[in-house]
This record gives sequence, structure tokens and C-alpha cells, in this order.
Amino acid sequence: MAYVVTEACIKCKYTDCVDICPVDCFREGVNFLVIDPDECIDCTLCVAECPVEAIFAEDDVPASQRAFIALNAELAKLWPAIIERKDPPSDADEWKGVSDKLRHLQR
Repeated sequence: MAYVVTEACIKCKYTDCVDICPVDCFREGVNFLVIDPDECIDCTLCVAECPVEAIFAEDDVPASQRAFIALNAELAKLWPAIIERKDPPSDADEWKGVSDKLRHLQR
């Protein structure tokens, strides 16, 4: 069972989770992070580090966010690894708590 990044990360893209990951399983897109399910070792460390609570165990992903399981797997094959924390987008705080952000995802 891998962990999954969900909609709350879109346009926030805080990278606190990246620093704590012992296996570098995060992949970076323009305005979203995903977890490579083939690399994730289910350590749970990233969950507590996410300031927008966007990361869930695959079995615990809310029903409204289940599409993100496949999306993480798909995009992890396309996007490069991110292994160091970066500054979030300048408007990240404005996007915290905003729902229905999937349409803003940049592939």
C-alpha cells in the first residue's frame, strides 16, 4: 500500500514532505507533487509533514479523492524526482483550503 497525494496539494505544492522521505519517492510537476507508488515504502513520515493534509494511505483516501490514486501512479512515470525542499509558490497560502482544484492541475 502506497501513500497518495490528493487535491489539496494542487497550487500549494509545499515540499516539506520531500525532505522527510527516506526513499525519494516524490515526483514534481508544475503545481503539484505525486508519490511514486513503486518507490513508496509506506513509512508514513510524509503524512505529518504536509501542511495542507493532502497525503493519505491508499486505503484511507477519501471517496471524493480516489481518482488521485491512479493519477499519482500515472504522473509519477512522467515527472522527475524531487529530493530537496523548495519554496512553495508565492500564492500557496491563498490556495489552502480551496476545493475543486483538479481543473487547475498542470500536467
